[in-house]
Amino acid sequence: MALVSINASETAWHSDAPLMTALMALPASAAVTIMIHGFRFAPGVPGHDPHDHILSLRPVSDCWKAVSWPRHLHLDRTPADLGIAFGWPARGSLAQVARRAFAAGRVLADLIGHIRATRPDLNVHLFAHSLGARAALSALGLVGAGDVSRIILLSGAEYQGHARGAMASPAGRSARVLNVTSGENAPFDWAFRICVLAPTYADPLVSAGDGGLSGWTDLRIDCPDARAALLGLGRRIPPPKGRICHWSSYLRPGLFGLYRAVLGPTGSDVLDQLAGALAAQRRQDPAQHDCLRASPL
Repeated sequence: MALVSINASETAWHSDAPLMTALMALPASAAVTIMIHGFRFAPGVPGHDPHDHILSLRPVSDCWKAVSWPRHLHLDRTPADLGIAFGWPARGSLAQVARRAFAAGRVLADLIGHIRATRPDLNVHLFAHSLGARAALSALGLVGAGDVSRIILLSGAEYQGHARGAMASPAGRSARVLNVTSGENAPFDWAFRICVLAPTYADPLVSAGDGGLSGWTDLRIDCPDARAALLGLGRRIPPPKGRICHWSSYLRPGLFGLYRAVLGPTGSDVLDQLAGALAAQRRQDPAQHDCLRASPL
């Protein structure tokens, strides 16, 4: 089974498919990738159901943003990996949904705990966009050491204070994070900052970069030098087509190849190589340091 759909209320998760059967069918040390959508999606809501959209192997064809995450992560190509499409109620005002993302994170942590209790040999990865990043980081701070291997955050809507707390947790100290940002997302970052209260005054967003946080790699995909670093690793990413886009972190051609590598068996090595290439590019072009790290918010 390549994909299991799971939905979360504010207190619990449920699955119509046999999750236990899917977990027990996996070979030793296989990967489970949990995909977490962001704002405006909600399971069961016509036109906004993530399981008909980005979390589906065959998404609706009338939406230009409906790119199948599980298919592009190749979760439909091998029985050695399992994808979990994690749906949560993300409709309402931005402030309401941002608060609800913490509840989704608690439910996600319970799901991760269930997976690890059932199959402690499995590697659990998280792949999250927008406010899904808040849910993913919240879950990271609640699970046990080693329960999450790698996380990819796409245009994450979260503050650094929360992120640093999650990375300081037992699970966070061993997890590896790829934080994909872009200046294209700046209007959405500003909207989040205006509508969602920061934990502390002037706390920057994760889009501003980690400032040297262990286990955390920033990749700003609108930065020419960052794309040059990727090209040096054999990964060609085209420049932005426009100035504003909240979805470029999964729509831009070439990115899913990188994401598959990061979530693959040698993902830690891939992240080490990427971090080294970005650092080398910074040394070559110090004027582009801020661009290479992340966006200015």
